[in-house]
Amino acid sequence: MLRAALAIALGFAVITLAGTSFSANAQDKKDEVKKLEGKLTCTKCALSETDKCGNALVVKEGDKKVTYYLNDKGGKEAYHGKCCKADVDATVSGKITEKDKKKFINEAKVELKK
Repeated sequence: MLRAALAIALGFAVITLAGTSFSANAQDKKDEVKKLEGKLTCTKCALSETDKCGNALVVKEGDKKVTYYLNDKGGKEAYHGKCCKADVDATVSGKITEKDKKKFINEAKVELKK
């Protein structure tokens, strides 16, 4: 009887440790920095989605286009003037998050292509 109880307790300990390890790995992947290439555009002037100018990166993934909204200073960013009236090819790297079925890039680093 004691062996059975010990085996069950050991089993629960192994499962708990494995679950904790899996959660940590999932969190690490969320905080991972990704690099995306696409068209940098204005959320007000080009996409007509906001009242004030903001920045978004439109990326082609397979057959569809996915919009990533940049969490930045919007129209006050130095690169915004180039993408406000016309889309600009750009590479953006940052941490990807999702909220309300929209994708966001946090801590975005923008490189405009020439």
